[in-house]
Amino acid sequence: MDVERLGRYVDEVWDDSVVPTLEEYIRIPNKSPQFEPQWAELGYMQDAVEHLERWVSSYGVRGLEHRIVTLAGRTPVLLCDVAGSAPGNVLLYGHYDKQPEFDGWVDGLAPWKPVVRDGRLYGRGGADDGYAVFGSLAAIAALQDQGLPHPRCLVLIEGCEESGSYDLPFYMDALADEIGTPDLVVCLDAECGNYDQLWLTTSLRGMLPGTLNVQVLTEGVHSGAAGGIVPSSFRLLRQLIERVENAVTGELADALTVPIPAWARQQAADVAMTLGSLATERFPWAGGTNAGDASAADLILANTWRSSLAVVGLGGAPALADAGNTLRPSTAAKLVFRLPPTLDAAAAGERVKMLFEADPPHGAQVSFELEHPQSGWRAPDQAPWLTTALDQASRDHFGSPLRTMGCGGTIPFMKMLGDRYPDVQFAVTGVLGPNSNAHGPNEFLDIATGKHVTACIAQLLGHMARPVGP
Repeated sequence: MDVERLGRYVDEVWDDSVVPTLEEYIRIPNKSPQFEPQWAELGYMQDAVEHLERWVSSYGVRGLEHRIVTLAGRTPVLLCDVAGSAPGNVLLYGHYDKQPEFDGWVDGLAPWKPVVRDGRLYGRGGADDGYAVFGSLAAIAALQDQGLPHPRCLVLIEGCEESGSYDLPFYMDALADEIGTPDLVVCLDAECGNYDQLWLTTSLRGMLPGTLNVQVLTEGVHSGAAGGIVPSSFRLLRQLIERVENAVTGELADALTVPIPAWARQQAADVAMTLGSLATERFPWAGGTNAGDASAADLILANTWRSSLAVVGLGGAPALADAGNTLRPSTAAKLVFRLPPTLDAAAAGERVKMLFEADPPHGAQVSFELEHPQSGWRAPDQAPWLTTALDQASRDHFGSPLRTMGCGGTIPFMKMLGDRYPDVQFAVTGVLGPNSNAHGPNEFLDIATGKHVTACIAQLLGHMARPVGP
């Protein structure tokens, strides 16, 4: 393998083809079904997957067969099957659905407006995770450019990941024979601790979304007439949340904790040593807000192996400009719990529901409606060949060694695959580094990192095809 030639090939295809196609993809507002229930009628999801397939069709990877697969009532998947010239079966995964717009985009940037600034492509979905199909196929083509063998590669790009991948099990069943049993799963939807080296994800937290609603009246009443007699639904909501989260420390109830393995503690310490202050400085803090007195290693553990709670939406309250002197009948909060990698999300959901709904304060009407609990994932022990190949690729294309870390986010497909194929190896990586802000405003894809990750995956696939084998 000519490493320099591989890098040049990847650079050229990204500059000439990948980035322009991603720019057009960003313009499509194909929000995930959870955020756009009318996705099928609007047609944006179909527009997006067809846009990706057109590029796939025109790109010219040898031995490629591709098609859009659609099950009734479910978001389509894009399937690309590249015949192998060496033994092995690799499944490469990504998704093309997107998070909603979110407020706070700086002047000149917008969710559905692609903008390239300082080597970064801004816009919703480029980094999370539109680039995955381009990176996967460009990696394969880079090997073919040198006449190098590679294993059979099946690229699966789904359209429901941001909603919890609830459509995906149906496709996994329908395509089971075609998928076969992978030797390696490559996922390009993860984080990177910095943009200086390749990062391999070893664990992902689970997610428990749900809506907590507290109702005290059938209709709003004058706050002067009712105040002191009718309890505030917001106050009762605060009281209920305190049952599961300490408002001072942020610690979650014992039902949402697991023992943290020694290797995870050591890994967090190593990551903290590599990142230094970047472990906290990567976030857009307001004013004097800070992470507290915990060490960087403990903060990394809190983000990867402990539960956390975010209130991501509120209902029942008018906009500030429309707020009258009315005691509102109800308050609702959309809650998202992030769960440790080894905690069963469904069981945790039932415990949380019981904590919220039992013995409601003041006899209020309280409900907690769960939405698709998703368990986390821990990677199996890494085979030595995989570590060696990825470390060499990181050194060749980033100029720095491989690093491993746990991630605070959730990729439901990894848990599905780990349960279905217990002997498979995983290479979970991505481009979501400091300030890239997936799901929020000003999301960007660092183009140089996208190129480097693509080249590293090409080198990994080439390593698998060596005569000595993994």
